[in-house]
Amino acid sequence: VHGSAPDIAGQNVANPVAAIASAAMLLRHALGAAKEADAIERAIGETLAAGARTADLQAGAGAPLSCTGMTDAILQRLDAIDV
Repeated sequence: VHGSAPDIAGQNVANPVAAIASAAMLLRHALGAAKEADAIERAIGETLAAGARTADLQAGAGAPLSCTGMTDAILQRLDAIDV
């Protein structure tokens, strides 16, 4: 995760996937929580496979999700995964 993106600050359009994936990396490499990290990575993958996208990734039909919307979509998938 890098860059501050001041041009989109406060607009709720940033893509949260890298920040969420970083949390999975922290769990796996610093805390040894591989199962929890796997669950986060799976939730991200399933969310993207279902077509959820923020504006920076949206290439087809459908409205892009906000930062909050994408985060909520990933969390919904994560809640459904048994860890």
